This record gives sequence, C-alpha cells and structure tokens, in this order.
Amino acid sequence: MLALTAPALAQQRATDLPLWEVGVFGGAAATPAYPGAEDRSSRVLVLPLVMYRGKVLRADRSGVNARLLATERVEFDVGFALSLPARSDHVAARAGMPDLKSLLEFGPRLNVTLAEPAPGSRGRLEVPLRAPVELGNGLRRQGLVLEPRLVWETASDGGKWQSDVNLGVVAGDARLNQYFYEVAPQYATAVRPAYHAGGGFMMTRLGASLSRRVSPDWRVFGFGRYDNYSHAANRDSPLFRRNSGWSVGVGFTWTGYRSAARAWE
Repeated sequence: MLALTAPALAQQRATDLPLWEVGVFGGAAATPAYPGAEDRSSRVLVLPLVMYRGKVLRADRSGVNARLLATERVEFDVGFALSLPARSDHVAARAGMPDLKSLLEFGPRLNVTLAEPAPGSRGRLEVPLRAPVELGNGLRRQGLVLEPRLVWETASDGGKWQSDVNLGVVAGDARLNQYFYEVAPQYATAVRPAYHAGGGFMMTRLGASLSRRVSPDWRVFGFGRYDNYSHAANRDSPLFRRNSGWSVGVGFTWTGYRSAARAWE
C-alpha cells in the first residue's frame, strides 16, 4: 500500500534528502479479498516506517529495492511487494477451503524513463517479474507474476504535492493462478465444482494516487485502483465471481527522526 500511495518522484535532488528516516506509517484500505472475489477485505495498519536511500539498497516511498544498474534513463533493481491475507471463513466462495496467506513477492524490475517534459513530471515504464512466497506454515513459493505498467508522475515545486496515474496488466503462471482459483476435488461441493486452474492473463489495472506534505514530518495520501478481470484466463473458476474490482485507501506517514548524512544519488 505504501508503494501505491506516494510516488517516488520529487523535485529535490536525491542528495537533498536524508540518508535515512524513521517514523510511523498508518493507513486503511478496502480491496477485493482476491482478484475476482465477490467479498471484500478491509485493513487498518499502523506500522514502523524506515526509509533508507543508499547507493544500492533503497527503502523509500517507491518501495524496497536493491539497485543493480542505474543510468540517466534506465534502472535495473530487485524489488519487493507484500499482499495481505484473506481468511476463507470471511469469503463465502471459499468456505471450507484453506485460507489465503500473505504473499511476499520479490524479483527483478526494469525501470525505463520514457519522457520528462517538465521539471516534476515524468513518464516511465516498469517491468517487474516477481516470485510470490506464501508466509505461514513455512515458506512456499507460489509461482511467478509479471506486471508491466506505464506510470505518469507529477510533483509540485518542492514536492509538497505528489501524484501518479498508472496503467498495466498482470499475468501469472499456472501455480499462482491455482493459488487463487483452483478447487481441488476434496473441496468441491454442489455449488462449487472441482476446477483446475491454468496460467495466463489475470487483469488489467488502472490506478491513481495523491499525497500532500503537510509539514516536514507529516504526509497524507489517498489512492484508488480499478482492476478489470473480464479477460482473465480462469474466469470459468467457481471462485471467480466478479469481472472487476475497486480498491481504495487513505493514510499518513510521520518521519520524526532523520540522519544528517545525505542520500546517495
């Protein structure tokens, strides 16, 4: 959610920012329980926030990554993402089935700057390939996910206001789609027949976010995202209940402690 809600782009040069900042992140979000779900999940989170802007390792408002290559137009790094769990007793379509655990995703990501028409405005292409790992009852890899997207970022003078809009597609291999849409024979019922999921297209995704710095320590944000699943490879699954879904959220960051040392370019 933090990666969605506050674009990395700002007018300041990287060396104008602290090497590290520590504070608190808080937010609330409502999302589909899983892609294509009829039921929704709501979460409220208050978590420690650590931002670090090193030469290789980065943990900031754009997410967590390790930069392996950085030029004026192209970056290649290793990025991370995390999805929250969904309990099957809260999702009617999955009643009696195993819960969906949190997925920690990591893998290589290519970032290409396509245009910078004005200071504070940038268009770029992101191409991440991530391996989701299920957390809970040990660590178990759940396939691969590819999520190329176009991102347009803007920032006001000094980065007081930041916004972005993005458009992308998501595809997963057979194992990831089975995690969401497979119905093994032992979980089949009269209204939920057995189903074998295959790999392929999962969704088209359109998102936008807006954030405002209200003081040197405080920033507030909001985001919205629309997912369309109408061309998904596994729309015949009995767990697939809707052709689209909305996600919305609001939150804040507070960074009360920061280093005197400046960030790496």
